[in-house]
Amino acid sequence: MKISFIKYKKEENYQIPKMLGFHIEEIKEPEEIDNKIEELKNQAYTTIIIPNELASFSQDIINKYQNDSINIIITPTKN
Repeated sequence: MKISFIKYKKEENYQIPKMLGFHIEEIKEPEEIDNKIEELKNQAYTTIIIPNELASFSQDIINKYQNDSINIIITPTKN
């Protein structure tokens, strides 16, 4: 099982996943989220973890990925 986190470049809350050895992808603009999900899917990642803030920029998360072989986990955004 390959797991990846997607983070927005301005977020700093990924020290624990980094220390645990998880793969973390950084995007520069929130609108890049769909492209990054497709890229990770093509690299055989089975689980992608996305903060709620970035998930709101995806047009495909609900429609496209709900019946797909990839698991997308949306985590709450800390304020």
